[in-house]
Amino acid sequence: MNAAVTDVEGRVHVSLPELIALRSRVTRAPAPQVISRAPRHGQRPARLHGRGMDYAESRVYQAGDDVRRMDWRLTARSGVAHTKLFQEEREGRLLILLDMNASMRFGTRTRFKSVQAARAAATAAWYALRGTERVGVLAFGGQRQVVRPQGGARGALTVLGAIAAWDALPADGDESLSSALQRAGRLMHGASRVLLISDGFAVDEAARGRMLGLVGKAEVSVLGVADALELSEPPAGRYPFAYRGTHYDIALQGDRQREEFARGLGEGQRRLTALAGGLGLRVRTIDTTDDPLDAVTALLGTRRTR
Repeated sequence: MNAAVTDVEGRVHVSLPELIALRSRVTRAPAPQVISRAPRHGQRPARLHGRGMDYAESRVYQAGDDVRRMDWRLTARSGVAHTKLFQEEREGRLLILLDMNASMRFGTRTRFKSVQAARAAATAAWYALRGTERVGVLAFGGQRQVVRPQGGARGALTVLGAIAAWDALPADGDESLSSALQRAGRLMHGASRVLLISDGFAVDEAARGRMLGLVGKAEVSVLGVADALELSEPPAGRYPFAYRGTHYDIALQGDRQREEFARGLGEGQRRLTALAGGLGLRVRTIDTTDDPLDAVTALLGTRRTR
């Protein structure tokens, strides 16, 4: 159900120039802080194998070492088998999970939730760039596509261009959050942080288990996007709406009628905050009139490394 706001660029549909212009605001925000989780008191950080790893050193081969990590040059030069050791890169990777379900195409103040979500995603992409993170985006709902994490301004622009292109397509078909999280889980070798941007209506019973599995692989934060009518009981009056090209009015006069209407519209945010709160995730909520910068910096302002 879509509120009847004027169909102009930046209100109902994403404006790519607007997403690009958000970079100027982000450059004035404090840069993200990187907090090391490496052991202190002279202890050496753990050496790990896998993708997203920097070469640290080579040592004499020990029983059980992965033969795929053999240092063949040093082995040939010394005559003794050596294996390579790796350390996690300090460069982070942010994957944005962007809700593009039909419920996001709704708005009664300033812009649709889908447009505000795109603005928040663009802000997050530019902010990740300030912290030298690679950034990618996974769309779920009407669009089910992905841009894998890439570095630099070119990577951020790739993400913004994809979001604008996806937004221009019809929002056909819905997808549950659990399905989106399952797809995201297969990408986690390429991301150390995840930012979920959603209105919460996609949250289903299976989402908690999927999210718990994701939390075990990456730092997860949640940004809820809501319309003003979803956050408080509407005043009495007549409200124009549009759905699939049909326009009609909803009259909200009695207290009970307005209470039930508000309860239905607020269900998504209740699901989302309950999910995040139950797992101890960082969560913020913005409405369609807010500047998303403060919420994004609060969620992504610190990044932990091993």
